[in-house]
Amino acid sequence: MKKDTYLAEFLKTNTNLINVLKEGDLVSAELIEKAPRAVYFNLGSFSTGIVYGVELSNASQIVKGLKVGDKASAKVIELENENGYVELSLASADKQKAWQEIKELQDRGEILTVKIISANSGGLLAQVNKLDAFLPVSQLSADHYPRVDDGDKAKILEELQKLVGQDLQAKILDINPRAHKLILSEREIAAANVKELLAKYKVGDIVEGIVSGLADFGAFIRFADNPDIEGLIHISELDYRIIDSPKEIVKVDDVVKAKIIEIKDGRVSLSLKALQPDPWLGVGDKYKASQEVEGAVAKFNPYGAVINLVDGLQGLIHVSEFGGTEEMKKKIEPGKSYHFVIDAVKAEEKRIILKLKK
Repeated sequence: MKKDTYLAEFLKTNTNLINVLKEGDLVSAELIEKAPRAVYFNLGSFSTGIVYGVELSNASQIVKGLKVGDKASAKVIELENENGYVELSLASADKQKAWQEIKELQDRGEILTVKIISANSGGLLAQVNKLDAFLPVSQLSADHYPRVDDGDKAKILEELQKLVGQDLQAKILDINPRAHKLILSEREIAAANVKELLAKYKVGDIVEGIVSGLADFGAFIRFADNPDIEGLIHISELDYRIIDSPKEIVKVDDVVKAKIIEIKDGRVSLSLKALQPDPWLGVGDKYKASQEVEGAVAKFNPYGAVINLVDGLQGLIHVSEFGGTEEMKKKIEPGKSYHFVIDAVKAEEKRIILKLKK
């Protein structure tokens, strides 16, 4: 009886030896023979594993580094093939083991040092345990976040490329082996450190800080008395007026006072306008329907034009007042002042509806 036939018959009559294995299991396999088209492994209890075909090609580098007697991790892909061998995959086992180690690192909350190997406009790419990992822009620390105030993707990429080749510390944020997704976060580390520093502050506190950076969505403020803390003033909290860019209100290195309006997950949100009188309070006493006012055109939007009035208030004149966008742009220009008539005051909605004075 041939060896292969004998082994197959033996396994059929001694199924308890093979039933301990399941497809997908990781096993420790000892190399017993390298053949031209197959590699054989001892799995213990007389079971023999084989790697051949595409799996042998995929694992060529792994096999090259093995000698008889060496052990390697292998993944069971078929419990018994036509020749009675347990079919194995070394390449899949290598990746599965790597994913298991990644999961353990995440569970322990380990801080990793990763080298950035490339960048795109969405973030940075690195490798952890030979697996591709992604560090999104949103998960960068304040020190590495690209401060591009117009949101230009080319400029963002230019800033991110400066980090290629550098070592950054990060934590594992999310893993999905099936989707080959490994997401890292640098911000999580910073947030953990900042949480301790923020313990001495509370919502409602007024802090002094220096404008450390601008982005299209707001201004970053580094606390004067604790430079390790950096908060954000969202563009909507910079002024009661509708603005297009934080640069209209502040510039880098400005010293400002701001109010803490939220502390959450190691992040602190600030407000400039909270320290200013609300111009909409009592607006119904200052302005009435049919009243004539003067204002400068701040900007056009899809609905019409925003008009800057006195006392930090803004009004809106609808595009329908002109018959269309092109007609509106012919009659009024941004930056120029005109006389308007108030059509309605809606204090609850913080809106003043205007018409152009005939």
